[in-house]
Amino acid sequence: MRLLLVEDDDHVAAALSAILARHGFQVTHARSGEEALQALLPAGAPPFGVVLLDLGLPDQDGYEVCGKIRKRTSTPVIMVTARGDVRSRIHGLNMGADDYVVKPYDTGELLARIHAVARRTGASEEASATGTGAPGVVRLGPVSIELPTRRVSVDGTDVPLTRKEFDLLALLAQRPGVVFRREQIISEVWRTSWEGTGRTLEVHVASLRSKLRMPALIETVRGVGYRLVTPAAP
Repeated sequence: MRLLLVEDDDHVAAALSAILARHGFQVTHARSGEEALQALLPAGAPPFGVVLLDLGLPDQDGYEVCGKIRKRTSTPVIMVTARGDVRSRIHGLNMGADDYVVKPYDTGELLARIHAVARRTGASEEASATGTGAPGVVRLGPVSIELPTRRVSVDGTDVPLTRKEFDLLALLAQRPGVVFRREQIISEVWRTSWEGTGRTLEVHVASLRSKLRMPALIETVRGVGYRLVTPAAP
């Protein structure tokens, strides 16, 4: 996922960029509000999945930047700032931010929040990309995933899944072909750390392959994680 980091402190940006890169993000660093807005403009460039926006920028207030971003794009914006009072949070959300993280923060929590806002927007975008016209429905060949009702079917036949099986499939279906790291999947689906949960993930993947009767649908990327392979058209 491409991520736009708007942070005027180079030391903070470098440290955070290194952490994000280790978790699979492609980070673009903007040091001012104007740089951030310019980074969002180029036509034909791959879209950013999330914008991490510091409020204390040298050229303009972060709230103002957020408002301008929201007028130009629906890209999720997470405000990352030391302003922790309730009034500041409310103002940030009213300006169009999707989430608000107060410094100092736990890195694991920040990563979880990034994935959460990306998941919310990715689900709706994926539904639109299928061309089905049905909100919250992801179609991948014969597989239909109805996000609001948590219903999955293959060739029109319902496939009963457990809660975690559905959550795992829905996560992978956000971005077919994109590799999701094991640590990310565990954090998103089980809301816990990787330690001691790896075997559980493997069991759920095997169960999904069996229930959907499509062993090749979920591909194992050795040493990294899993990705969903869009079935070829018949």
